Amino acid sequence: MMNVVPVTGLPQAGFSRAGAAGSARRDLLFQLLNKSVSVPMTHLKQIHAQVLRTGQETLDNCPATLFLYSRLIHLSTLHDFAYTLVLFQHLPGRSRNTFVFNNLIRAYAHSKDHKEQAFCVFRELLAHENLHPDKHTFPLVLKACAYLFSLSEGMQAHAHVLKRGFGSDVYVNNSLIHFYSSCGCSESARKVFDKMSERSLVSWNVIIDALVKIGEFEEALGMYQEMKLSFGPDGYTMQTLIDACAGLGALSMGMWAHAFVLRNRDALAESETLLAKSLIEMYWKCGFMEMAVQVFEGKSKHDVSSWNSILLGFAAHGDAENVFRYFNRMINQVGIKPNSITFLGIMSACNHRGLVDEGRRCFDLMVNCYKIEPVLEHYGCLIDLLASQGQIGEALDIASNMPIKPDAVIWRSLLNACCKQSIGLELSQELAKKIMAAEENSSSGVYVLLSRVYASAKRWNEVGIVRKLMTEMSVQKEPGCTSVEIDGVAHEFFAGDSTHPQSREIHLFLNEVEERLRYNGYVPDLSQAHLVDEAAEGKKGSLKLHSEKLAIAFAIMKLKLIMKSKATIRLFKNLGVCRDCHNFTKLVSKHFNVEIVMRDRLRFHHFKDGSCSCKDIW
Repeated sequence: MMNVVPVTGLPQAGFSRAGAAGSARRDLLFQLLNKSVSVPMTHLKQIHAQVLRTGQETLDNCPATLFLYSRLIHLSTLHDFAYTLVLFQHLPGRSRNTFVFNNLIRAYAHSKDHKEQAFCVFRELLAHENLHPDKHTFPLVLKACAYLFSLSEGMQAHAHVLKRGFGSDVYVNNSLIHFYSSCGCSESARKVFDKMSERSLVSWNVIIDALVKIGEFEEALGMYQEMKLSFGPDGYTMQTLIDACAGLGALSMGMWAHAFVLRNRDALAESETLLAKSLIEMYWKCGFMEMAVQVFEGKSKHDVSSWNSILLGFAAHGDAENVFRYFNRMINQVGIKPNSITFLGIMSACNHRGLVDEGRRCFDLMVNCYKIEPVLEHYGCLIDLLASQGQIGEALDIASNMPIKPDAVIWRSLLNACCKQSIGLELSQELAKKIMAAEENSSSGVYVLLSRVYASAKRWNEVGIVRKLMTEMSVQKEPGCTSVEIDGVAHEFFAGDSTHPQSREIHLFLNEVEERLRYNGYVPDLSQAHLVDEAAEGKKGSLKLHSEKLAIAFAIMKLKLIMKSKATIRLFKNLGVCRDCHNFTKLVSKHFNVEIVMRDRLRFHHFKDGSCSCKDIW
């Protein structure tokens, strides 16, 4: 805490008189207020008392006293929201200037429960004939609108930005980009950015972050390359860049970013904790869990966010043992209190490994011991765990009685369990209806699952009806897509793909791979290829062209891994892996001496020596 001379200890004689004594006293109060960016609240109240003693009647005619009030309001916003309002209300209406209004807007924008009032104060400012918002007003208003996702109010503020001539202000435009991206209006954010005649490093950081948040990872990386022509990256840039690499599974680029962070450790010291967290997430999302652990263990201190990152990584990779070990270390050795995300990671690990009893205990521990209220994701994990392990009755009971309305994801997990376990048609149909009711625009997933249920029951007419319904409603099945990185270059394959420049060689080599695997006992699993009543050979043909098989064949062919030392192939797939491709990949890992790490829609699979880390539970 800074050393401030208590104002009550100052001489009182003549303080209330105008002239030299009053001016000297105001100068001293200015010094006290400007001594630090943050003045303790007790001192602010003492200074306020002394300002009052100068004579409230002088406010209108004494700019110096008015400025003292403005400064008091500004500093009080950092400590006591209620006291800020008291100060503001003590000011006569004609004494309130734009600076004072800005500080009140700031107080509301930074408050926990009153952010919506920031725009109301902004409207009050606009109502004053002699007052005008300045370049500091709009970022404060837009910040509150961004937090509240108040698109209409933010667009009104944007209109005033243009009307009052701030359309070229860099600071204001940066706030507009952040506002639009927070409200999910990425095109509007991009338009603001593209029209900027002058850009700062913050401008680039905000637009790159906006692209990452909406999943436009490749465009974000391209924007970073463009940014480098004008600015060097700071800690925020690198954090966003690493997040983009995580989303793409771009391990080579991510490792380059890690090396950059290490080379510039001193310059990026302020962002060290956030960068470490992003690096941990990047490595496990790119399938390199060993490096995620290395980054984590390389830090001497961790906050709950860093612990959550490593726990979520272990969970996604199906390593429940390490999830439990690190959780015990977190709460017992380090003494960090877990939060809602911590338990989401633990329950996810239980789900991926089919640990029903442990999942129940985790849920009870969260609710009864740590008094954490479960959110939709916690219920989703528990319901999916129970349903996938054959306890659909209990899962349905939880879904029907939970205090939160189940979403389409929960109903879809139940339908998926019914599909895999060949549960009755009536229940599957009812679940499909619930999914469609919960989704505004039904995705292809529910129709595909329902088709599989009908196909399992040999109800080919119903399969045809579902497909016809998909056509009539313009619902298209999302095509399977798998990417693999070779020498820093990502290669993307779609199911049945023949567009790759080496497509002919890939298909020929895939034939060789399958022939070798058949010789070693591989039999195609047709159970998930029966969406139509076709001959077995036709089904085998469709399975053969799944995107992950094409990617694996290309990787082995390109890296020439046959009969050489063991290497690792990392695949990234947009959908869940089917049983046939899972069996196929296990055999490839054994007979082609390669380890394959595959990230599908839900989790990671580590294929090694003919087995998978998921232990065939997925």
